[in-house]
Parts: sequence; structure tokens; C-alpha cells
Amino acid sequence: MLEKSYDSVVIGAGAAGMAAALRIVEAGHRVALVEREGYLGGILLQCIHNGFGLHRFKEELTGPEFAERYATQVLASDAIDVYLNTTVLEICAKQIEKTTKKQKHIKTIIACSPSERVFQFKTTSIVLAMGCRERNRGNLGIPGTRPSGIFTAGLAQRLINIDGYLPGKRVVVIGSGDIGLIMARRLTWVGAKVLAVVEILPYPSGITRNLVQCLEDFEIPLYLNHVVTQIKGKDRVEGLEVTPMENGALNPEGAFQLDCDTILLSVGLVPENELSQNAGVRLGPETGGPRVDAHLMTNLDGVFACGNVLHVHDLVDWAANEAERCGEHVIEYLAQQNAAVQQGRIAPGANVKYVVPHRYVPGEDNLFSLRSLIVKERGALVVRNQGVTVKKYPLHHILPAEMIHFTLSAEDTPIPLENDELPLLEVAIE
Repeated sequence: MLEKSYDSVVIGAGAAGMAAALRIVEAGHRVALVEREGYLGGILLQCIHNGFGLHRFKEELTGPEFAERYATQVLASDAIDVYLNTTVLEICAKQIEKTTKKQKHIKTIIACSPSERVFQFKTTSIVLAMGCRERNRGNLGIPGTRPSGIFTAGLAQRLINIDGYLPGKRVVVIGSGDIGLIMARRLTWVGAKVLAVVEILPYPSGITRNLVQCLEDFEIPLYLNHVVTQIKGKDRVEGLEVTPMENGALNPEGAFQLDCDTILLSVGLVPENELSQNAGVRLGPETGGPRVDAHLMTNLDGVFACGNVLHVHDLVDWAANEAERCGEHVIEYLAQQNAAVQQGRIAPGANVKYVVPHRYVPGEDNLFSLRSLIVKERGALVVRNQGVTVKKYPLHHILPAEMIHFTLSAEDTPIPLENDELPLLEVAIE
């Protein structure tokens, strides 16, 4: 079998994968960037709307423009070998006790492509950056027939923006995720009639900017606390039944019909981690992504994760920033600078869905990302060490759809306990 050797192999060439690869080669390492599609940039290429790059590049870009900023650098680098149309079949890595290992072991990645057929990579480190995928009707269990005309919002986006097809003329969007909101506006622009966005939760799932620019500006109704209870149509969607919820239960008396020929599902994203799980990477139930330490390393020695494969981000800017930090930790790993660093656990508390990464390093500044479970105009993020508050941050306009980032400074990290263990930190929103 053909064998190729690199210091690091990055799986996935979206924004996160490209950002991580570019950071790693800055330290003089050779990197393979592996992508199953025939192009760099991932899902960004079909996101032709603007709003990207405001944090990362301090200017407003479209998705393709954001991707191009990284792709241009990747293609110009002599230290990055790009493998397009290449599918990773298996990752062979070992779980080694990080505090006792003395040298880096070599991992094997089995891949295939039309040009190389089946071949393998030999590498010292791996970065998982495969992104995420959409949840579909099978995840929802909506009663009714199975006619044509039901799409995920991302698929509809590709049909319009890449392939040039209009999926339908009278559309209802189920779920208020950002892709669904953006597609409600996009469909309106191309002449379709978007009848409504139906959301089961009492609050929107998309960020505020998209609610205003995609729904309110076009007077598209948003039905919160409503459920689609029936899909109608035999060969093609003909309509659906929408039922309100009151006190957590359906209210059939308030049900109404919407006549439509197309349904878009915008009901959440799932990190793409089948490959990771098969390799033995431990996943977290809160995110669906790998559990990682303070250096974004998984339980497998030398296997790191970043971007939407780790946890679903609200903005690609944050995914790219996280990937660059991941690249820095890969550099430290290759230089054997973080082999035996003691780390403590940090966990979600009241009103917090998850905290990433899942560990902290004492005596260092630690950056964390989290998601709220509540909607609140004003509140506070509280970090506690065994019930004692060590840090408190004011928060404004708290929404589950919008990620929260905070830094725990070196001065605020706890010292080891008497048994040399670090105490568990808990993060809550009050």
C-alpha cells in the first residue's frame, strides 16, 4: 500500500481545517490537508450571503470570500499538500497515558481517492476538522406521508446557490436555525413565497441578526411554541398542519393548515464524528463532539479536534479562531512541550448546556466557549471552585443560539488539592 508521511494530517478542508493547517506549517512542519470534496472551503462555498469575517478579518465577507482568504494561503504554501476527492476510511491511533508517555507514536490513516486508490498516511499528529451535518426528518418523527418536496435547509441552499434550481414556490420552514432563516430570505429573493417559520421552542434557534434581517425585514411570520403535527400530500407536499403548544402540551383547538409545496427543515446540526468514534475518540453527549483537554486534544494521544466537529459554532469566525489555537497546541505537542501538564476538569452548571474545552491548566490563561440553556436579557456567568465563586462576568442578551466566550486568567485558576488533584470547576449562568 502506498504510504505518505507527514508531521500532521488535518481531516477536513473547511475554514477550521485550513486555519489549523496554516498555523501548523508556520512552525516548519509538513501537513497533509485531506478533503472528501473536490474543492477547499467546505459549506462556505454555498453560503453566498454576507456577514462572515466581521470578527476574524474586521470586514464583512460572503462565505466564498471568507473561504478564499484561507484557500489562497493554503494553495500558496509549499508545506501543505492538499488531497481533494479523498475519503478517510479509518484512523488507527492509540490511547496512551499522557502523563507517562516519553515519545510521540506514529498514527496511521487509511484513505482512498480516484487518483491514489487506497493508500495510507503515517503521521505524528491528527487534527479532526470534519465539520457537521444537518438533522433530517428521520430525527423528528413528524407524522404523515412521505412526499417529495421535503429538504433540509442546507440542501435547498445548495440547489439554489450552486446548482441553480428552485426547490419550490410555496415554502414553510420547520425550525428557526440560522440556515433556515437565511433560506427564508433567499427564497423570497428568488420569487418564492415563504409562508412561515415554525419553531417548537418558545424562543428562536437562530442569532438575532438573522431574525431581523431574514424574517422581520420581509414580514415572514415566526410561530414560536408551535409544532408541525401532520404533513399532507401523496406524490408532492400539499400542505401541513401546525399545532400550538400550551404548558408543554399540544392544543389541538388552535391547529391550522398551511398550503405549501415545499418544506425546509432547519432543526439543528450534528458534529460529523462517526470516523472519530470508530477510532476510539470519546464523545460528549452535550455536544456530540469529542471530549478534549485544555489543549483541544482528545483521549487519543496526538489526536486533536476543532471547529464544528468539536461543537457547533454560531459564527465561522469563532471556528477559525479555535482552529488556529488548535494548530498552536499541535505545534507544542510536536515539540513535546505539553506532554505532562496537569489539568483539572471544568463542567457545566445551572443553565449551561456545555463548556468546551472540558479541562483547564492551572497557571495559564484558559479560553472557554459555552452555550446557555435559557433566554435572559441580563445575567452573569459565574465560575465556582467547590461552591466558592472565583470569577463572575456580566452578560447581556443571553440566548441559546449565541455562543458565549470567556477567559479564566492564570490568577483565577485553582492550585492542586492535598492529594495533588485539581478541583472541579463549575460554570453557571445566573
